[in-house]
Amino acid sequence: MPTFRPSALLLILLPLALPLTVFGQAATAAAPTDKPRTVAGTDADQSLREFDKLIAPAVKQARRTLPAAKKRFLAGLPAGQAFYLTTRIFDADGKYEQVFIRVQEWTGATARGLISNELNLVQQYQPGQSISLPESAVLDWTITTADGREEGNFVGKLIDSLQN
Repeated sequence: MPTFRPSALLLILLPLALPLTVFGQAATAAAPTDKPRTVAGTDADQSLREFDKLIAPAVKQARRTLPAAKKRFLAGLPAGQAFYLTTRIFDADGKYEQVFIRVQEWTGATARGLISNELNLVQQYQPGQSISLPESAVLDWTITTADGREEGNFVGKLIDSLQN
């Protein structure tokens, strides 16, 4: 069985801090950014399964702490903070990207927000496009502050640690 190599996976992680405006509130200018990575492999399905296995503990931690983060969002975040969910979006041909959704509203188990990063592979979606997603599709969550701090981002921090 081959071992997982980050270079064997097609994965895009893009900046958190884009100048999107949500309900008149600009995205936090000093929000931390992830380092974009495009990595291709010959067996994308196998690579995705291996990658999912690698990030599973971080996804589990994100999902375990999501209810408390959701509660904070619903109560209203302080000025200068933004709430993002990380999920994957797929084209009809199976291409996908892992994206940040800046949450605008959350009703029941469905969140709605704006795609908050540039897209490189998926053609059926656009940056700034409004999409809805079920909580079951959430891989991670991040709250950013105006001074560049962040909470959550468990998957992003794991990926960063593997690349260093």
